[in-house]
Amino acid sequence: MKKLQNFINGEYCEPVNGKYIDNVNPATAEVYAQIPDSSAEDVDNAVRAAHDAFKTWSVTPAGERSRIILNIAAGIEKRMDELVKAETDDNGKPLWLSKETDIPRAASNFHFYATAIEHFASEAHPMEDKAINYTLRQPIGVCACISPWNLPLYLFTWKVAPALAAGNTVVAKPSELTPVTASMLGEICKEAGLPKGVLNILHGFGHTAGAAMTSHPQVKVISFTGGTKTGETIAASVATQFKKLSLEMGGKNPNIIFDDSNLKRAISTSVHSSFRNQGEICLCGSRIFIQKGVYEEFKKGLVEKVSKLKTGDPYEEDNFVGAMVSKNHYEKVLSYIKLAQEEGGKILSGGKAVKPEGRCANGYFIEPTIIEGLPHDCRTNQEEIFGPVVTLQPFDTEEEVIEYANSTKYGLASSVWTENLSRAHRVAGKLHAGIVWINCWMMRDLRTPFGGVKNSGVGREGGFEALKFFTEEKNVCVKI
Repeated sequence: MKKLQNFINGEYCEPVNGKYIDNVNPATAEVYAQIPDSSAEDVDNAVRAAHDAFKTWSVTPAGERSRIILNIAAGIEKRMDELVKAETDDNGKPLWLSKETDIPRAASNFHFYATAIEHFASEAHPMEDKAINYTLRQPIGVCACISPWNLPLYLFTWKVAPALAAGNTVVAKPSELTPVTASMLGEICKEAGLPKGVLNILHGFGHTAGAAMTSHPQVKVISFTGGTKTGETIAASVATQFKKLSLEMGGKNPNIIFDDSNLKRAISTSVHSSFRNQGEICLCGSRIFIQKGVYEEFKKGLVEKVSKLKTGDPYEEDNFVGAMVSKNHYEKVLSYIKLAQEEGGKILSGGKAVKPEGRCANGYFIEPTIIEGLPHDCRTNQEEIFGPVVTLQPFDTEEEVIEYANSTKYGLASSVWTENLSRAHRVAGKLHAGIVWINCWMMRDLRTPFGGVKNSGVGREGGFEALKFFTEEKNVCVKI
């Protein structure tokens, strides 16, 4: 039985209250680790360590910060196999996916920001012969970084890397459902030469440890990724404290298939955009709108491919769909499949729980599920399910599908499939979304801004946008 500890001021330590939370492997439903149930006292210890470390880290030359952060990236790559297994055991996702995407991206996040900080520039604005203005971008202080369970180390490092590169210190909390790889990152940072207190990693529940982090008076910046309800709570609780805040929250993303699209590519990519990572990606296209002229052909092709996907033990290479992250989430997804049927939906593929043979017989598995026959404004099509469930709906015109696509309270990502260049640009401009993919999905360039509109988020992550978020602008005007 693993027993994780908090990482505070460069050392691993027990929670002050001595309390622990069981950590369950979702593929087997067995408790295999325990994590600290951190309290406000643990948070205060971590924030004080970060506050003290900020005095020196904030003035450490960018080149030296870059060197240490590059060491962290190399440390992740060195422990690749160990991290891959830990991520799969913790989250339930297939081993091949952790190896192909999650852990390599965590290393890339550190590598990108280690190099970006050496090219981070500010502006100058001369006022003819009167004066010159220039902008300083300075680190802010202690940042609270709270990450979700679906892409554990991937999204944990997506926040931590730019915050550290910009010269801030960090108190970070991974999800209590998937804490192991974040805990291992403490060792990697220590070996990389990161000074004590610059990164502190706490474990625990959001309503206790997370709330204490976001409300702490010495925390100046909050970066949160997770559910919209939690984001609302954070925003409300810190509104009067005027902290700098970034929220990346839920999605109910449309995948739009026009009748002039390359159907073969659209179907193949839609399998991934619907069911990769068990559909537990905020960018997954959970509502598929198909123009009527190709509806039956697309439906037939998608059902045929999805029916061949295997669900089961994440260690087996031929399984495309792993386990839901927890029993509660498993039951939530199944309840939405039941709701869809009550709302008049017809299940075309999947729809049932899966009980694999062997070590995963008690795990939380659900077949990839395709449903048709639902109106665009029903609960199934309006509420975030965050699992291997998609709905199909036909449409006639461009105006009609834009109305359907924009009808939810979310606005994170979208995909548009068409060979008509003018239509692609026109529809992209009208969709209420922070990201629009044309004839593709999940093509990510680390230089580009990432985030959503409406209830999907506030602010942008990624690229130099993240470095701007984790710094404060100061205009200096010098009279000539």
